[in-house]
Amino acid sequence: MHLSLDPWIWIAAILMIFIYSFLYKDNPFYKFAEHLVVGVSVGYGIALFYQQQFLPIVYTPLTTDFKNNWHLIVPLVLSTFFLFRFIPKVSWMIRWPIAITLGYGAGIAIPLIIQTSLYEQIRFTMLPLFGTDAGMWLTVVNLLIILGVISCLTYFYFSIKHTGVIGTVSKIGIVFLMVGFGTSFGNTVMARVSLLIGRTSFLMTDWLGLPIIK
Repeated sequence: MHLSLDPWIWIAAILMIFIYSFLYKDNPFYKFAEHLVVGVSVGYGIALFYQQQFLPIVYTPLTTDFKNNWHLIVPLVLSTFFLFRFIPKVSWMIRWPIAITLGYGAGIAIPLIIQTSLYEQIRFTMLPLFGTDAGMWLTVVNLLIILGVISCLTYFYFSIKHTGVIGTVSKIGIVFLMVGFGTSFGNTVMARVSLLIGRTSFLMTDWLGLPIIK
């Protein structure tokens, strides 16, 4: 075992242990690491925004070519209204930039949501079952997709009682839903375990210098 002499690796390892100490119980070491992460993240985000957004998009165009970029003053002034939140007499003015931001965001998001979550989903249920050169396996997959869509929609159709054929189809929908939820949960667990393996490997190799047997 050969401990690392790099002070940054020591800092990273100690902070990582502080974070993992929450698995035992809440403690001051975890609180310190948590607050440090939040503070550093906010500071880094502000600095990154200033360097990559404010300077090239707002400050430089206004100072070098004000005549052709004077309109940038409008969003700049509106953005300062967010600071009025700390002044009670004019705090109501924060509603203006919030309303513009929400309206702009909704205008951008709604067409994208319709395109990806509605149109594309409907389009991929209109699949050919026969007469293609893809083979029998693709036909089976397409049948499963169509069956899954119909049965899941039937499960959430509450205008009629789920008895008889409707009840059977809705139960098939439950199976598809459980498979989907299980797959999603499995992917999440695999991603988290992968992160844990990476951090454990860092502690054992980069910090403690333990050899890994392959």
